[in-house]
Amino acid sequence: MTVAVHVGPEPVPALIDAVRRAGGRVVPLEEAEAIVYYGSDDPAELRSMIHEGISWVQLPHAGVERWTTAGVITDDPVFTAATGSYGPQVAEHALAMMLAAAKGLYRAARVKSWGPNDSRELARSTVAIIGSGGIGQSLIRLLEPFGCTVVAVSDRGEVPGAAKVVPRARYREVLPEADYVVVAAPATPQTAGMFGAGEFELMRGDAWLVNVARGSLVVTDDLVRALRAGQIGGAALDVTDPEPLPDGHPLWELDNVLITPHSANPRAAYWRGLAERVTANVRRFGTGAPLEGVVSPKQGF
Repeated sequence: MTVAVHVGPEPVPALIDAVRRAGGRVVPLEEAEAIVYYGSDDPAELRSMIHEGISWVQLPHAGVERWTTAGVITDDPVFTAATGSYGPQVAEHALAMMLAAAKGLYRAARVKSWGPNDSRELARSTVAIIGSGGIGQSLIRLLEPFGCTVVAVSDRGEVPGAAKVVPRARYREVLPEADYVVVAAPATPQTAGMFGAGEFELMRGDAWLVNVARGSLVVTDDLVRALRAGQIGGAALDVTDPEPLPDGHPLWELDNVLITPHSANPRAAYWRGLAERVTANVRRFGTGAPLEGVVSPKQGF
């Protein structure tokens, strides 16, 4: 079956090509049965595009909290996210942050004189990964050569490569043993603020928090207090709350913090991953096969 797809409201050439590679037909919105959405990310904008003939909507990001919170995502039409499309790239960034923390690069890049060696090994560390989706599973594979002990927090049961799997409701149990706590869970009402004062008290004094998920999962004021007090070793953040992080924010002033501007997924990789997901799902929709990255309105991801 040839699928009639509307790409918009911004008609991105890479996404139009992705639809056509799968044998789909790019059409005006009123003629479409599916939408490959790329626009302002305003929930009202997307809601206004959905009409009775739309059976499937492809979203442009892995995180879909803005649309779930606004009640846009339903079971009909089916919504799919880019979940898993960017896992390897974001996992690579998380690994780079962990190495920068272990080797003291976050501090060495700031100083202007020779100093003592305060680095340590990443090898044989214990790494707690909160979330075992595309990012978490990719990170586990990247950590294999380092001989790390990986503890995965997941409700999926067995996670390949993890020495132990703990359900999300018991995630606090893994914090005292971890050298690195990597946050890679989706942003939902249930995960909002899951790292606050109580969780930092459970972490080791030399442990690092690495957040490549969403800033909303961490209570920023509590993190600042924990870092200032030396309660944890440091924090490597690709995402923050608020975001963008304002100039003059206390996190910028702390020397045990490494911040990158939500750049874990390079733009070229973003477009490649999204285009591949669009092509795969247009093919699947046309043949009636299960779509990749289906979003559950109940779970919020």
